[in-house]
Amino acid sequence: MSRLARTVAAVLLFLAGIFGLQLATSAGASAANLPIPGPGIVTVATPKAPKTPKTPAATKAGSKSAGTVSVNLDGLTNKPSSSLTVIIAITLLSVAPALLLMMTSFTKIVVVLSLTRNALGLQGVPPNQVLAGLALFLSLFVMGPVLSQVNHDGIQPYLDGTKTQSQAFGDGVKPLREFMLDHTRQDELAMLSNVADRELPATREEVPLTTLIPAFVLSELKSAFIIGFVIFIPFLIIDLVVSAALMSMGMMMLPPVMISLPFKILLFVLVDGWALIITALVQSYN
Repeated sequence: MSRLARTVAAVLLFLAGIFGLQLATSAGASAANLPIPGPGIVTVATPKAPKTPKTPAATKAGSKSAGTVSVNLDGLTNKPSSSLTVIIAITLLSVAPALLLMMTSFTKIVVVLSLTRNALGLQGVPPNQVLAGLALFLSLFVMGPVLSQVNHDGIQPYLDGTKTQSQAFGDGVKPLREFMLDHTRQDELAMLSNVADRELPATREEVPLTTLIPAFVLSELKSAFIIGFVIFIPFLIIDLVVSAALMSMGMMMLPPVMISLPFKILLFVLVDGWALIITALVQSYN
């Protein structure tokens, strides 16, 4: 059986070899019969000729725009660009504190409120933030008509493109000039003109801003100290009465401030002191 199996396996291997050799021979013959690519076989498509461009539609007879191209830039060259507006806004925000202090009623209001707190003998009540915030909103209340006029005459025409930068500045600063001139004493203007070795301006319109602004601030400080002096008098009288009463009772070791402070606060509340001071401040600008 083993010899028979070996014989059958040998026959099968022989047949498989013959079959494989035949397949290889037929594949080589068919490959040899394939055409070889060459110049005569490869074909290239001929490119098509470009189309003739169409002529534009004819314009109406007698039209001025026949054969011309126009670009409309209305609204782009008159108004300032958004980037320029942002730069100007950032610049104004950086100098806004100086403008607020020097050209509005903020200086006098915040000084009077601080003197009132000192007259009461209170060092930190109300806090500085409260006094500054109250002075800011009172300044906006007083300067409301002036700021509205500045916005109407200078800022909005410049943003709309109807005025140039110099024209907008000149028209916008006029209401502020009128406000500062109305509340500036002639003594301060003359003093600053003499210090700068300049002649005193003949008219209000000839006063430069470099002279008007410091003169206005000095006038505001003078008015604020006058109002503060008037506020100090009743509280000073209370301190003197309390001190004399303590001295007469021999209580020299007891600070008079501890006794007079409740009476000063009581007096200030009874007369509605905050309302009186704010009314006086606002009416001083009418």
